[in-house]
Amino acid sequence: MIDLEAISNAKVATEPFSFFATPQVLSDADLEKIRDDFPVIEKPGVFPLSSLEYGPAFSRLIDDIRSPELAQRVGDKFGVDLRGLPLLITVRGQAQAKDGRIHTDTKDKVVTCLLYLNEKWDNSGGRLRLLRNGDNLEDFAAEVPPSGGAFAAFKVAGNSWHGHKPFVGQRRYVMFNWVRSDAALNRQLGRHKLSARIKKLIPFFYKGKLSDQPGVIRDAPGGTIPTT
Repeated sequence: MIDLEAISNAKVATEPFSFFATPQVLSDADLEKIRDDFPVIEKPGVFPLSSLEYGPAFSRLIDDIRSPELAQRVGDKFGVDLRGLPLLITVRGQAQAKDGRIHTDTKDKVVTCLLYLNEKWDNSGGRLRLLRNGDNLEDFAAEVPPSGGAFAAFKVAGNSWHGHKPFVGQRRYVMFNWVRSDAALNRQLGRHKLSARIKKLIPFFYKGKLSDQPGVIRDAPGGTIPTT
């Protein structure tokens, strides 16, 4: 499913940190099947795969993400050997107003990848920005619209700042991170599983409450907890 050549052919930027993006790594036909089989996610936040149910096309996408070939291609882009490193996979379906605040990823992570699964993205909010500093969302080196099939990746560093303008509504992606050790994987999974359990206990009020904030895009088709 994933076009490995598109990843291999993407140009890596090295300033302000190492990253690359490519607008299309999935065919329109595969993207449509994956969207049909996407897990039902009604609450914001990122969810570990073990907490979700999904169909066969989405499952095939996950198999591609787990493949050693993808680890090889992404690792080659950044000059790191990702093969054999534990892989953390999480999924987002909804965004809330507070998502997208500027952050860097935890030091447990070696490389972060985002594969977007939305329709064509025309909104100004929710576009991933790869930033030159941790203070100004407008000072960005690149902006990636989260349209379906778009792929972005960066090598995690102390200055790998990123975020996006506020957006409330459906915003689908798979995020996957190669992490430094099994202990690091267990820490990350434990945190996400706890968050998922808490969300199940809390009534779903996010859209109604948060979309009333001024300047927030409401009910558009389409985060990130501060980890992307």
